[in-house]
Amino acid sequence: MARNITVSEASRPVLPRHAKLRFDETRQRWVILAPERVLAPDDIAVEILQLCDGVRSVGVIIDELAAKYTADRSEIGTDVVAMLQDLADKGFLTEAREPAP
Repeated sequence: MARNITVSEASRPVLPRHAKLRFDETRQRWVILAPERVLAPDDIAVEILQLCDGVRSVGVIIDELAAKYTADRSEIGTDVVAMLQDLADKGFLTEAREPAP
């Protein structure tokens, strides 16, 4: 089982090796596939997950989304951290182990 992380703006989240974000042709939507589990995140969650590459920090992801949607950074930040923490608690997200390039 993946170790649970505490998500902060300094975190560099990435899907654990056992989980894959894929577009499911049958369902016509994005899903996270993990052993014996499938999670169907909403469109906003998919967009955030696509930025979780283990290189970007949560703070950078928040900056990118705030700029893209010209939205209040603190509001987006609260939502992003909460969503990522929920996924981490369920074992669908972990912390990048390699140092940032």
